[in-house]
Amino acid sequence: MITLTENAIQAVKRFITGSEGGAEGLRIQISGGGCSGLQYGLKLERSATPEDTVIEYESVKVFIDPVSLPMVDGTVIDFVDSLDGSGFKFTNPNAKNACSCGSSFSA
Repeated sequence: MITLTENAIQAVKRFITGSEGGAEGLRIQISGGGCSGLQYGLKLERSATPEDTVIEYESVKVFIDPVSLPMVDGTVIDFVDSLDGSGFKFTNPNAKNACSCGSSFSA
C-alpha cells in the first residue's frame, strides 16, 4: 500500500482538474533509468487497466501496475512546494540507495 499526503492529494486534484482529455487518476510506474537504476514515473490517465491495483484517496484514484507495486509498497508520496521548486517527493522503504534528486533509486 502507498500513502499520499494531503498535499499530494490536493496537487493531483489540481492536475486532474486542469488536464485536457478527462483524466481519471494518477499512474505510478517504476521503470529502468535515472542515476540509481530505477526511476519513478507519474502521469495522468483516463482509466486503469485490468491488471492495475487501484487505490482511492478522497476523490483521487491511483493506478499501479503489478510489476511496480512491490517496488512502491509502503511508499509515502508528498508534494513539496518551495523556493527551490515544486514536485512530488517519494519516501520509499524499499529503496536501498537513492539519488540526491530523489527521482531514482535502487532496490
